[in-house]
Parts: sequence; structure tokens; C-alpha cells
Amino acid sequence: MGAGHHHQLYRPGDTVVHRLPPQCKLPAVAAFAVVVVATPRDAFWAFGVYALLLAGVAAAARVPARFVLRRMVVEVPFVVFALALPVIGLGARVEVLGVSLSVEGLWAAWNILAKATLGVVASILLAATTEPRMMLLGARRLRLPQTLVQIAMFMLRYMDVILDEMRRMRVARESRGFAARDVRQLPVLAKSAGALFIRSYERGERVHLAMLSRGYNGSMPIIDDVGASAASWAVAAVLPVAALATAALSWSLS
Repeated sequence: MGAGHHHQLYRPGDTVVHRLPPQCKLPAVAAFAVVVVATPRDAFWAFGVYALLLAGVAAAARVPARFVLRRMVVEVPFVVFALALPVIGLGARVEVLGVSLSVEGLWAAWNILAKATLGVVASILLAATTEPRMMLLGARRLRLPQTLVQIAMFMLRYMDVILDEMRRMRVARESRGFAARDVRQLPVLAKSAGALFIRSYERGERVHLAMLSRGYNGSMPIIDDVGASAASWAVAAVLPVAALATAALSWSLS
């Protein structure tokens, strides 16, 4: 896997979190998410501890809060769904500001919002401190299916190429006076989407043939491999271990 490019989610830096090998950070974040999901929903203090742990990681990685908050827009669908649960929920109800809300719906909304928010923030911090190509390299080191890793690698590498192709097609349409004002323009957009699919498919075939001509045998060469020491694993384990200790205490108190 050769040199790639910086993604807008990645924030370059030289901190202890940035320097951790990707094969250490990926399991740490996944384990943290599992622990958060397994925490009882009524253990409010535990979720506060999880938030403090993530704040500590952000501080160590020098990732500002504004950077994280701007990228939490991906959570909006979860927020909308969660806010609807108290209204449409069944069972016992309680009035809040004159609105009748389901008690079970309120608990479900809190459960979704708290756990989804913590998971999203953990993922944002992972993306902010790890280049996308390094994540794929870490996934390969963790023995994830090689085919899936290669598909993700090519998607990452050629996404900008496809987006640039879309921009050129849009410019070509607009230079000919096209403007998508209503449904009457849908056939033109549909033809553009079809043309983009065909071009992308043909480009993929050309890339595959070029790879075969250069000796591709089903696996990609690794140019900048990264090893992981015991110290790196120990540092990465701080987050999930601290979260697990918090969850264990919450289970014993519930």
C-alpha cells in the first residue's frame, strides 16, 4: 500500500496518540465502543467517566473540541430518531413542559443518544489521529479479510478521481445551459449517473489490467509497514481498560 492522501477527517500532528500504530488503535476503539454499549443505561455517572476519558484522549492528541463538534453532524439521524421515541413510545407517560412523553421512550432516547455520541466521538478521534491508508494497513496487520481491505483501499484511492469526474460532468452540463430546477431534469441526471457508472467500471477494468501486467497476484505490496511494540499496545489499552473498569463498577452497583 503506497502513499495516499490526507482526508478531511485527519488532523496531522506528532502526539503520542498520532504515533500509536493503527493496529493498536483500531481494537482499542472497538473495545471501548463495546464496553459503552454494554453499560446499563441508568448508570449516568459511567457515561460521564467515558466522556472524560475521550476528552483526555482529545487533549493528548491536541484535537480541539470545535474540530470534533463540526464532524458530529453525522449523528443527526440518530438524534432525530431518538427525539421521536418519547413521543411515539408506549407505556407509562409523564408530562414535560406540557407534552405527554413515554417514560420508556425517554429512557430509550437517552440510551441511544449517550452511547451513539460516545461512539461517534471515539471514531472521530480515531480518524483525526490516523491517516486512512494507515487504518487499512492496520486492518491488514490485524488479519482482516484481505479482499475487503483491498476493496476499501481502492475505494479510498479512487474516490477523489470519481468525485472529480462528477465535477467535470456537472460543469459540462451547466456550460450547455442545464439547470436542475424540477423533476423534468431527472432524465438528464439519470443519464449522467449511468455514464458515470460506465466510466468508473471501465476505469476499474483498466486499472485491474494494469495491475496484472505488473505482476499482481492477489495481494498488494506493503511499502511503509508499521510494527507495534508491547509499549504501544499498553498505551492503546489504557482507554478500553479504564472504560471496562468503569463498566464493571456500574454493573456491580446496578
